[in-house]
Amino acid sequence: MDNPMSALSPVNQVNAGALALRARLALRRLGAPACVAIALCVAGVAAWAWLLPQRAAQARVMARPLPTPSSLVTLPPPPSANQNLAEFYQVLGENRYAEQQVKVLFDLAAKSNLVLSQGEYKSAYDKASRVGTYQIILPVKGPYQSIWQFAMQGLREMPFASLDEIGFRRDTIAEPTVEARLRFTLYLQDGAP
Repeated sequence: MDNPMSALSPVNQVNAGALALRARLALRRLGAPACVAIALCVAGVAAWAWLLPQRAAQARVMARPLPTPSSLVTLPPPPSANQNLAEFYQVLGENRYAEQQVKVLFDLAAKSNLVLSQGEYKSAYDKASRVGTYQIILPVKGPYQSIWQFAMQGLREMPFASLDEIGFRRDTIAEPTVEARLRFTLYLQDGAP
């Protein structure tokens, strides 16, 4: 007796060859655009079949409750008005050193290679807040960038100062030297307890 498997093999090979031939003929009849559309549909179905389990896994993760924090962080209470006032007075400069602060500005201008003419000074005092002010108006000459650097360095050196006004003047556009007028105000404590 012959092996039944050997008898089926040639039949399967013929059927497979016939099916392949039929598929190629059908694809040629459909044309290239239809073949591309079929390939895209097959790819879409494959992607959908792959993404469906991924989406289900993501939905399971999103459905889980969020972990609860072991302990809530409590913020410290905001500072009281008296604490804020005390911090404000700590930042102020001392009135007795106001002239030394002017010297600091003159030294910074020299380090920035600026020509500093004589300035104008005016002091004032507010009894209600017990804060003194010392207004300094400085006319300087030099490169624009150096003037800005001088102003910023002055504010860094004296955290109790403010730059209230700055004005620039140049005779011609081509001139590298600029004349500027800076108005600083120093906020000072009166020194009284």
